[in-house]
Amino acid sequence: MAILITEKTRVIVQGMSGRIGSFHAADMIRYGTNVVGGVTPGKGGETHLELPLFNTVREAVEATGAEASLVFVPPPFAADAIMEAADAGIRTAVCVTDGIPSQDMMRLKRFLKRYPSERKLRLIGPNCAGIISPGKGFMGIMPPHIYMQGRVGIVGRSGTLGYEAASQMQALGIGVSTSVGIGGDPVNGSSFRDILELFESDPETDAVMMIGEIGGPQEAEAAAYARDHMRKPVVAYIAGLSAPKGRKMGHAGAIVSAFGESAQEKVEILAAAGITVAPNPSAMGETMAMVLTQRKVA
Repeated sequence: MAILITEKTRVIVQGMSGRIGSFHAADMIRYGTNVVGGVTPGKGGETHLELPLFNTVREAVEATGAEASLVFVPPPFAADAIMEAADAGIRTAVCVTDGIPSQDMMRLKRFLKRYPSERKLRLIGPNCAGIISPGKGFMGIMPPHIYMQGRVGIVGRSGTLGYEAASQMQALGIGVSTSVGIGGDPVNGSSFRDILELFESDPETDAVMMIGEIGGPQEAEAAAYARDHMRKPVVAYIAGLSAPKGRKMGHAGAIVSAFGESAQEKVEILAAAGITVAPNPSAMGETMAMVLTQRKVA
């Protein structure tokens, strides 16, 4: 089944004719993603990568039936592009763009609340690697060859650690149902809890790898949800055990400012909720293998 994207999902790319958008759109098409067009204002009626370009998302949706959009739009205009997608009826938007102002993201999140649940857009990102359902399709910038099709979901703030987890599991013969990068910004569209809920209800996902880092309350909220609602095992890794308090480390959201936001505190919260925590990044795959083996034995 997979979550968020399958081989049938009709995808458009906002900013497809740009250098970066063109490169990754071509990669998605080669992989088999059902890309049906692109949006570049002023280029409507032209073609790119043998697909039609449209001036607006609404035009693209009406012509192609698109239901998902990958956003490669520069930071000053990205929030407006996502709002345009929501207004046009897009159900899932993945925003790779880094550096969107937090003020713009807060305005965007307020905007999305105006839609009823049956019409509401689900935003993945920004500042994320995207989503992939191996063997079916992907929206983003990840290297698809490291993802083997299987039954373990991955959700993480760090794109590269998500790649590492997929690669380690592939080496151990463990495949992935869907991998979701929620992004490392302090204000993002979907949380760990949001994606855990999707994996919990997916009949083709047996376990979940959750990759967090210092900063923010999301991992603690996810731990509480997993403890109270999930029947599937969750393995976690938290980056930043040696990060000093008050200093930003990599991602914009990776800064410890309150109790429960350091890596060690998050590890303790996760462990208390019954989640198995990998001791270091090189042990993510083997920790998942151990948990899956224990589940079979039980």
